[in-house]
Amino acid sequence: MIKHIVMWKLKDQAEGADRAANAREMKRRLDECAQIVPGMLAFEVSLAQPGLEATYDVVLYSEFADKAALAAYAAHPTHQALVPFIGAVREARQCMDYAV
Repeated sequence: MIKHIVMWKLKDQAEGADRAANAREMKRRLDECAQIVPGMLAFEVSLAQPGLEATYDVVLYSEFADKAALAAYAAHPTHQALVPFIGAVREARQCMDYAV
């Protein structure tokens, strides 16, 4: 199994919206990626919450049966369609994939 975790810090303003609005839109678009490929075992998108420590604005936690399922997700048209938006609104990105 491969765990795929990505965190994004968003720009204060981008694409005509503020950080909070872009975080909500990013979550909405990412949520559309849930269950788009066989072998996707878990997919959870969360936003930073007031009162809880967070140095990033959006986090994706996902699990895939194997590297092939992760690669299928990365190449899927639904995922590819959100890449330009994320690129436009993000200030920083951290990612870690690991096998368990």
